[in-house]
Amino acid sequence: MFELRKFVVPEFIFGVGARHKVGLYARNLNAKRVLVVTDPGVMAAGWLAELTGDLDEAGISYVLFSQVTPNPRDHEVMAGAEFYRAAGCDVIVALGGGSVIDCAKGISVVIANGGDILDYEGVDAIPLPGPPLICIPTTAGTAADISQFAIINAVSRRTKVAIISKIVVPDVALVDPQTTVTMSPSLTAFSGLDALTHAIEAYVSSASSPLSDVHALAAVRGVRASLGQAVAQPDDLQAREQMMLASLQAGMAFSNASLGATHAMAHSLGGYLDLAHGECNALLLPAVVDFNFHASEDRFIQIGEALGLEMKQGTPQEKLRRIMDDIHGLRAAVGVEGGLAERGVSRAVVADLADHALNDSCIYTNPRRVTASDLRVIYAEAL
Repeated sequence: MFELRKFVVPEFIFGVGARHKVGLYARNLNAKRVLVVTDPGVMAAGWLAELTGDLDEAGISYVLFSQVTPNPRDHEVMAGAEFYRAAGCDVIVALGGGSVIDCAKGISVVIANGGDILDYEGVDAIPLPGPPLICIPTTAGTAADISQFAIINAVSRRTKVAIISKIVVPDVALVDPQTTVTMSPSLTAFSGLDALTHAIEAYVSSASSPLSDVHALAAVRGVRASLGQAVAQPDDLQAREQMMLASLQAGMAFSNASLGATHAMAHSLGGYLDLAHGECNALLLPAVVDFNFHASEDRFIQIGEALGLEMKQGTPQEKLRRIMDDIHGLRAAVGVEGGLAERGVSRAVVADLADHALNDSCIYTNPRRVTASDLRVIYAEAL
């Protein structure tokens, strides 16, 4: 018998052209004035002009908030909430990657509940639902557009915090692979490795279930098959479509099964160094797989099979080595080289990083119990 499990996803439309449904959905939500949340990179790529054209065609008024940076800051969320109030908005549309979407989620939380966005850190700490939120992702990896997670940079603490609640699940996601063709090779790589990490951590999570497992393994297969091509040929729409689908499936998995030590450590590292979240995951994942393997050996063997590896022969240690070698090989093939030391992490800061990671909500569903000492060793191995 399976334990009781809930499975939460928003309404979403997947496929080329999905982004153009924004006017229809805004109308369905009875929008009078939309706050469009985006960032300068998305604007430069031309996606904002398309979006505003669609809203104009639907006869919907809008204002623009674009002061969002990678790893969205707590003060950016607060500024966006103040802008929303001053402009008299009633619906939010997020157009961008995970940073933009997480900022939009934070704005929605503050509008409905007041206070500071960091007041809602942790699991199920948000009392009231916010205004309607439509998300149009422009990256393939974070799946913020369908998840119960919002990750915000607590600037004064130099770490990122996880806000986890079904209240931050968007009302609708318009998931259009065509928006990802303007991603740079490095962003494509980081985002794709983020999706792979989501899938692996969701599959071995202590909160996994048959409902999340099927999506997690499908995402592993999808990333392994298509990420290299998406990086090498940015305008290959078929590869982009497969990566967006893998991101979506990984998102359905981790949003409902949660994550593990890689993400807890990546949140700490990303807040400290202001590195791309997917890059942090890529750098930490092999060492965390090494740490967790024997606590969930059967599941890691199934992950290895989803990666296309021979997992029937050999000792457990040999099977672990095949998985780690494959992750390292994929990482190198898409241009993610080196370790944490080359990105400014020294042994002197490892203890602080470990302390922050130990308090992250993602740590609680890691398949193996983790101590601060364990985290320090894993960070050191990733240097």
